[in-house]
Amino acid sequence: MASRGARARGLLWVAGLGLCGTAAVLLVAVLVRTYGTRPSALAPRLWERGEQPQRLAPAFSPRERQELKEALQGAIRIQTVSFSPDDQNLTALAEFEPYIRKAFPAVFSATFIQHEVIGGYSHLFTVEGSNPQLQPYMLLAHIDVVPASPDNWDVSDPFSAEERDGFIYGRGTLDNKNSVMGILHALEFLLRRNYRPQRSFYIGLGHDEEVGGQKGAKKIVAVLESRGVHLSFLLDEGSFIFDGVITGIDKPVALIAVTEKGAITANLTVVSEPGHSSAPPKRTSIGILSEALSKLEQHPMPNLFAHGPELIMFEQLAAEFRFPLNIIMANLWLFAPLVSRFLEQNPATNALIRTTTAITMFHAGVKSNVIPPSANATVNFRIHSSQTVNEVLEIVDKTIDDKRVKIEMMDAFDPLPVSPWEDQTFGVQVFRQTILDVFPDVGSVAPGICIGNTDSRHYSNLTNAIYRFNPVIFKPNDLPRFHGLNERISIEAYEKQVEFLFQLIQNSDLNQPTEPHIHEL
Repeated sequence: MASRGARARGLLWVAGLGLCGTAAVLLVAVLVRTYGTRPSALAPRLWERGEQPQRLAPAFSPRERQELKEALQGAIRIQTVSFSPDDQNLTALAEFEPYIRKAFPAVFSATFIQHEVIGGYSHLFTVEGSNPQLQPYMLLAHIDVVPASPDNWDVSDPFSAEERDGFIYGRGTLDNKNSVMGILHALEFLLRRNYRPQRSFYIGLGHDEEVGGQKGAKKIVAVLESRGVHLSFLLDEGSFIFDGVITGIDKPVALIAVTEKGAITANLTVVSEPGHSSAPPKRTSIGILSEALSKLEQHPMPNLFAHGPELIMFEQLAAEFRFPLNIIMANLWLFAPLVSRFLEQNPATNALIRTTTAITMFHAGVKSNVIPPSANATVNFRIHSSQTVNEVLEIVDKTIDDKRVKIEMMDAFDPLPVSPWEDQTFGVQVFRQTILDVFPDVGSVAPGICIGNTDSRHYSNLTNAIYRFNPVIFKPNDLPRFHGLNERISIEAYEKQVEFLFQLIQNSDLNQPTEPHIHEL
């Protein structure tokens, strides 16, 4: 009979075999996930399934390239600023229509293109294709821009459209007059080459996107809904081709946002008895509200990495990461907790994995020796795809845990549904093909998340295939330019954007299997 010590050693040996076996299984699983079958980064060319139709090459002449630059500069100089929903530069918005009429004569004279002014200053173009059986699509952009002070800009005036070192500087060069002018110029150049689209499409140019889109995009949607329009896909601004932005990836990657975060604008108020500062109460309204706001900042919303489409994004980009990050990203089933902690260290990536909290306005006090009768603050939340408005408000209420703080919701909407990203999805095929045509150095095309909000959220009744992508190469030093100082676009990048749109319109005409669809134009 074996001794007790021998039996113990035997059990330890068996347990060791079990642990080694488990480790081996894990290792095999990790290697298979990393170096085995990967999601397709770029789809095969659209015409590989059938005969290639005649296509026009985007070979713009030197004169056309000069025209592109000058037309964009002219648009930037029109100060279409939105300060609030009730405070916009209406004079500049009114100037924009005659400007684009002059810049794009072929667009405005084509017999198969209808132009309408919606909501006073927004524009809807209906481009009637030659094949009414093909379901239409839509391209969106917006005319208005956020305010810009000349202080600390590298150029004298943020609306000068000054050219410097190959860049055009000015408010709207990236957000979003580049898309407004790019869409129209791509169509203009196609028309000059006698191109007649087969597939009908719409162009929607909103005039109040920066302040909610209630008077522009929403009214365009109402018009299209009244006509029974249903779209195969919709493309708006939102994401970019990122070059050197994502740690561990060397090649440029195109992220096409398949959703955008929800939002809450909340007003927090504390009211107290006023009095003289010589006999203050233990807590003033400012102190109470400051404590509540401090709690919100010190206790951020939960980390929700892997609960939304950010999981698919990193999985599809896994092959582009350098070693050992490629192993980690290909095996998020194992390394998700590690990755989530890393992502929350940077504001840009932190916004992908949780509902963010930003205290944006604070008002209190009437005089230096008077106890303030009230204090109020505005807090902006951008809601993660896996949460809702009500869930976020419940967390806010529990975090503050103070009945003296009144929370009033000023504006709110839930995150947008996630658009389809299967290889057979028509819009995805078109985008991948067009990126392959125009940006051959791009290593991968993957679904992303728009952490801001766009006019596209108003169009969800017209299609479930809403995508947000601005075909511009985006580098690390471009991040602070949005709504900030020195917004700019390189002339080369803008030309590439027009080439992308020029090709996208043609690629959308390729005969893909779609349901026959008759629509009113």
